[in-house]
Amino acid sequence: MKRWLAALALGLSLVGVAQAAIDTYEFANEAERERFRELTLELRCPKCQNQDIADSNAPIAADLRKEIFRMLGEGKSNEQIVDFMVDRYGEFVRYKPAVTARTWLLWFGPAAALGTGFLVMVVIGVRRRKTVAGPDTTLSGDEQARLDALLSAEQNPNSVPADKLSQ
Repeated sequence: MKRWLAALALGLSLVGVAQAAIDTYEFANEAERERFRELTLELRCPKCQNQDIADSNAPIAADLRKEIFRMLGEGKSNEQIVDFMVDRYGEFVRYKPAVTARTWLLWFGPAAALGTGFLVMVVIGVRRRKTVAGPDTTLSGDEQARLDALLSAEQNPNSVPADKLSQ
């Protein structure tokens, strides 16, 4: 009997979770449904910050979805809807902000950093190649004669006198 009561209590406590709010909208055609889906995926939830309003369960995201549905019903274009949301919630509401003077670094900064890094690697490689080649290593006449004597002594140790090797 206790098990049945525990199961009933658990079942009743889960009823609230099972009845979570799900938005249902009636669209005039499939194109309007697709526009709604694109807009809700393109706009960020102001409360959740890293979640689009299509996937967010925050109350403000539900309000934004209703607002988008209403504006679609009024025949507004995607640009007008996005502009309205940006005016109301700021540029943050867009996942892909417009290219302006304020967002130039955001759009082109990573490419500039990558190009700068590549340029630095090329400069380091060229400098290292010059260092590996080293300075001019030509020998004077005396140094060349002593080197030849050492090399021939290494190949034939009995042929070179010891006083030549000690110089």
